[in-house]
Amino acid sequence: MNILVKKLKEVSMTVFPITLLVLILHFTIVPIEGEMLARFLIGAVLVIIGLGIFLFGAHIGIMPIGHLMGETVAKTNKAYIVGLLGFLLGFLINIAEPDIQILARQVSLASGGIISFASMLIIVSVGVGLMVGIGLLRIVYEKPLNRYFTVIYFIIFLLGLKALEEFLAISVDASGATTGAMTTPFILALGYGVSQLKGGKSSEEDSFGLVGMASAGPIVAVLFMSIVKGITNVQGEAEAFVANVGILSPYIRIFPQFLKESFFTIFPLSVLFIVFDMIKFKLNRKNKSIILKGLLYTYIGLTLFLVGVNAGFMEVGRVMGETIANYHTGILPIIGFALGMVVVLAEPAVYVLTEQVEEVTAGHIRRKVILVALSIGIAFAVSMSMLRIMIPSLKLWHFLLPGFALAIFLSYKVPPIFVGIAFDSGGVASGPMTATFVLAFAQGAANAIPTANVLIDGFGVIAMVAMTPLVALQILGLIFKMKARREG
Repeated sequence: MNILVKKLKEVSMTVFPITLLVLILHFTIVPIEGEMLARFLIGAVLVIIGLGIFLFGAHIGIMPIGHLMGETVAKTNKAYIVGLLGFLLGFLINIAEPDIQILARQVSLASGGIISFASMLIIVSVGVGLMVGIGLLRIVYEKPLNRYFTVIYFIIFLLGLKALEEFLAISVDASGATTGAMTTPFILALGYGVSQLKGGKSSEEDSFGLVGMASAGPIVAVLFMSIVKGITNVQGEAEAFVANVGILSPYIRIFPQFLKESFFTIFPLSVLFIVFDMIKFKLNRKNKSIILKGLLYTYIGLTLFLVGVNAGFMEVGRVMGETIANYHTGILPIIGFALGMVVVLAEPAVYVLTEQVEEVTAGHIRRKVILVALSIGIAFAVSMSMLRIMIPSLKLWHFLLPGFALAIFLSYKVPPIFVGIAFDSGGVASGPMTATFVLAFAQGAANAIPTANVLIDGFGVIAMVAMTPLVALQILGLIFKMKARREG
């Protein structure tokens, strides 16, 4: 109970800034209709309660399962079994991720049905599975992480030269959506479990980087698929925006939908745990009961969180983006900067990652320091996305190419643990809050600016949010390195 109360307190302090920003904008430059504001405030309360319960459930349920799975994988001496188990776990956990299901629907619509919902879901999940398998083999054989990322991003660069601009945006967005509220705690714990059992001097460093590798998989898979299929023209239209009516009725309407979606999110992992417990873990009744309760809390929390975000947050983001772009275009990058700073604080997966960083490094790398670095990085990402929407000559690759190149260069200059943390952060920063509020804000702005393309510019904002933490946190690593030298 103490842990639950602590999580709820932490979450309320993180959701408060975005609520305050919306209220300040409401009373100054973007007045929101009364019912919509009431829905937003109810959504904020649901997000706090849902996120608090979710994090509590992840703490006692999902993370222990990941640790146990990681230990099982590490005990396997045969490389092909490690790779195969990694692929299976990565594929199953990703196919149930709510964020990737939302994105797959958007891509199907955006491509005019050229890429179906099912094919997008499977392609992305195969990419994640392959990278989790390779990532686990890397930990087992203790190979340097930066070399893997150099090879992977060089392949991405070559594929990016051949693919359509739309596919570049979609692939990097899929990368961000992959590592959401469900996938991140599990993959983090999986990597931690394998690295701890393997031991060795690099076990602390090796416990990070698996999420970063998992989030690179969809970029390779989607770009490769677009080239193999020979898709040269993507046509479709953005989903028409229809404002909700009433205060409570939108919540009542979508609650059953997310109750069902969250069930299918938790179900594969629950079955996997029960099967592995019978075959391998053989936990006593008390420990098994705690993990099952954790899965139940995760389910309840995720449902409340997604209902709050979708019924209360999304439309406010869309309306604000459209209104500011229509009447106050010049301040769009400034509002984007402020929005980026506060939105990342409400991402569930960010909290799971920063907690593990502090725990694994025995408090040497403080979670607050990482949160500040992430906030600044994502603030620049959203701000630059607004500039891209405003200036037609600015393309997505103008930002992504130098950004990823700088991230790879820095990976050879910073302490290895920061390489893993940075690439993990790129995935976790672009979770459900970013995929809803920030994406809705960007689409609203793009819809109001005649020269912008709602689909390309809308998809690209998640890509930007996924890229900037790679640079921001490795710069933080350089600062740590210089500080250590001075103290030494």
